[in-house]
Amino acid sequence: MKYDPIKRSLGEFFNQTPFFRKVFYRLLDVLLLRTWHVKREIKSWKKNLQAEELHLLDAGMGFGQYSYFLARQSKHWHVKGVDVKEEQIADCNAFFGRTGMKNVRFEYADLTRLQEKEDTYDLILSVDVMEHILEDEQVFRNFQRVLKPGGMLLISTPSDKGGSDVHEHDEEGSSFIEEHVRDGYNIEDIQRKLKNAGFGKTAARYAYGNPGKISWRLSMKYPILMLNTGKVFYVLLPFYYLVTMPFSLILNYFDVRGNHKSGTGLIVKAWKES
Repeated sequence: MKYDPIKRSLGEFFNQTPFFRKVFYRLLDVLLLRTWHVKREIKSWKKNLQAEELHLLDAGMGFGQYSYFLARQSKHWHVKGVDVKEEQIADCNAFFGRTGMKNVRFEYADLTRLQEKEDTYDLILSVDVMEHILEDEQVFRNFQRVLKPGGMLLISTPSDKGGSDVHEHDEEGSSFIEEHVRDGYNIEDIQRKLKNAGFGKTAARYAYGNPGKISWRLSMKYPILMLNTGKVFYVLLPFYYLVTMPFSLILNYFDVRGNHKSGTGLIVKAWKES
């Protein structure tokens, strides 16, 4: 059960033209429940802004879909996306160069050795990154240092309640989601680590409650499993989504609107004291 190779192959397919890339971003917006949660938090944060010109860091930008969303919010928002994968950086710079977006750029950065000036960013976004980094407390200290006073860190990451079915293994002993150094965060533990890193205030809530867990299996897990079995499923995939998508969208809506006592994902916010 391999998730990352399928993700890469889909990314390569949709990267053939800028139009396809934008369609890919739109599909990720619809399919990925974490995107629903993250965008809701960003829109809520945006309502309380006073300054017009802001600097934002997409820490571990991947395909660049969140950088794209942030950069489109305002031409006065200066977005920097960083990653450790050189091919992702080159790919994003090439795509955004073709779109003519002037307020976003991408660079290599190791978050454990973040070389940024102190008090630089108004917002740091970290989506599905921290579960890949062993030295997480060092990264949290780096984030706190480069945030402006009053700035916010927004994290989406698996919880220790079985995020993304990392506890499930196939007959070869491989997890469905590879490259994770931890199965997920305890909701109190990650807030403790953030406060130890110097953040003054934290808030965390569960995502992927019961509706989200069902939606994730319908919209992500089962399609990935099918694609792993043979290329014929690439042809059948649109028909699968035609049937399942309405159910997934309804489930996503209830997950985002719900207050979950437990869940396989976490949405965590932390603020640097003014």
